[in-house]
Amino acid sequence: MVKKPSKPKHIPYRTCVGCREVQPKRTLIRIVRGPNGVEVDLSGKKPGRGAYLHDQKSCWESALRGSLAKALKVQLTAEEQEQLMAFARNLSQ
Repeated sequence: MVKKPSKPKHIPYRTCVGCREVQPKRTLIRIVRGPNGVEVDLSGKKPGRGAYLHDQKSCWESALRGSLAKALKVQLTAEEQEQLMAFARNLSQ
């Protein structure tokens, strides 16, 4: 019996809504619009509509100007924006 060569493992890619750069999904941070509102999803498994961002402040600042709300199809409240900016302040760069 001849063994088939194994296929390379599929790597999912996502686009950062801040800078529009395509990266492997695991290198990005997921933001989710779920039943509890908009929040950071570090596990990547929470239910709801998701958007992805790099771990760079510049991407977060750019996304919070409007592209994140558009990607999540929601109007961000002031409280949600402040919560996301607080998370971004703890990032490098």
